[in-house]
Amino acid sequence: MSVVYRGLAAFVAAAVLCVLAIATTVTPAVARGEVVAFQAEASPGTIIVRTNERRLYLVLGEGRALSYPVGVGRAGRQWAGRSFISGKHVKPAWAPPPDIAKARPNLARVHEGGSPSNPMGAAALTLSGGDYAIHGTNDPSSIGGFVSYGCIRMYNQDITDLYGRVGIGTPVIVTR
Repeated sequence: MSVVYRGLAAFVAAAVLCVLAIATTVTPAVARGEVVAFQAEASPGTIIVRTNERRLYLVLGEGRALSYPVGVGRAGRQWAGRSFISGKHVKPAWAPPPDIAKARPNLARVHEGGSPSNPMGAAALTLSGGDYAIHGTNDPSSIGGFVSYGCIRMYNQDITDLYGRVGIGTPVIVTR
């Protein structure tokens, strides 16, 4: 009996070490917002997207913000201005607008929420006006690039983190 117990204890200890090793290899910028020094004329709680940096900042105040890497609009699809979060959705279904459906026929259908083919990823924060959103992605390799039709893409872990920190009405400022 004690030999089995020692074998089980060694197995459990090895499993715990393996989990700890995996957990410590996730970089903070990918897993959740990284606190950085940040100066902007914006109130705490405001989201600022700097498309030229391909970064999204959640202003914390006192010269700090949470910073997340993002994918932004490709040439001819970028926009700048002020908006606010008008909706919050977990695993949203998505159907492409006509211009995307025409340019990318493989996307020209409704993609159910949670489907691996859904480009909205784990969650979406829709912006007032209805044309754009800050959302997760099913293509993490697109983060950091000029890749979208105007939406702001985030790693799924990051949009989930941001989703829990903001509410309807949160101001959003997009700059180039």
